[in-house]
Amino acid sequence: MKSSLIAVGLATACLLSSYANAQPSDPKSWCQSKYGPHDEIGAANLLGPELTMNAAKLIKTGKTYSLGVETNSKTPAFGPRSWALAINQPGQVGGVGLGHTKTNYNDDIYMGYVGTGTQIDGLGHIGVDNVYYNCNKNSEFVQANGLTKLGIEKIPNIVTRGIVLDMAAHYGKDVVPEGTAFNRKEIDEVAAKQGIEIRKGDVVLFHTGWLSLVGKDDKRYISGEPGLGKEGAEYLASKDVIAVGADTWGVEAIPFEPGVGIFEVHQILIPKNGIFILENINTAELARDRAYEFMFVLGHSKMTGGVQSIINPTAIR
Repeated sequence: MKSSLIAVGLATACLLSSYANAQPSDPKSWCQSKYGPHDEIGAANLLGPELTMNAAKLIKTGKTYSLGVETNSKTPAFGPRSWALAINQPGQVGGVGLGHTKTNYNDDIYMGYVGTGTQIDGLGHIGVDNVYYNCNKNSEFVQANGLTKLGIEKIPNIVTRGIVLDMAAHYGKDVVPEGTAFNRKEIDEVAAKQGIEIRKGDVVLFHTGWLSLVGKDDKRYISGEPGLGKEGAEYLASKDVIAVGADTWGVEAIPFEPGVGIFEVHQILIPKNGIFILENINTAELARDRAYEFMFVLGHSKMTGGVQSIINPTAIR
């Protein structure tokens, strides 16, 4: 954990060094949702029976892939995020069983940041100068005991076509170097090489090999990452995708591209376009099997007023 905290400090220093380049834009020019003034689910409005049925047609073998990773107190995470688990046996001090059948049971208490491990970032996670998706202002909906708008519970289950772009294969590396940005050129090249196209309503995942560093070089893992560039984020938004994910902790390229603000890719996707972000997605087996398109299924814990949720999505091909 100490090495992770040191690495986080390095990452934070990197972020702050580019702060001068990040200029908030006029919210009037970007914050209104195309789904109406009361919308709270963004790109999830695209979900429906047609996307589900089309995704089901991709199932040829019935093989399933768990896209979540195992999470524990040693999992490297951004910033101050930490994680702990406590197991207790209520009313059973000393090993005493309950009733004449001597029933025993264990309960668990989770203590930590939800934004650790495999997660979905909701629309209340990222803002631009205190303005969030659909012009919701920080002072109007962010409360210490939960968001009053844009809560994670609002997001419906996501069932649609998923694709994975194998960037590791594209660059001929097991692990794509940190700071490598994927923009329109790279996205189109890999999609063409794999014989797939990005469609409206897709979930787009990137495989970089970065997740393989966890447990081997946590300091490097959390200090930077390859990922989506600013132009690439704008390109995917123009394609009307529902979510973007990767086998990295932050999805976007870090160190940031020259002139790109702190987590500006997050800002483009979430508050400006209502597109969800999926982090620490286990894409290794998909890439190994060249399972480039599949049925994507995601359900999440609907914690009222939550910002993020721990997830374990499933790919079926």
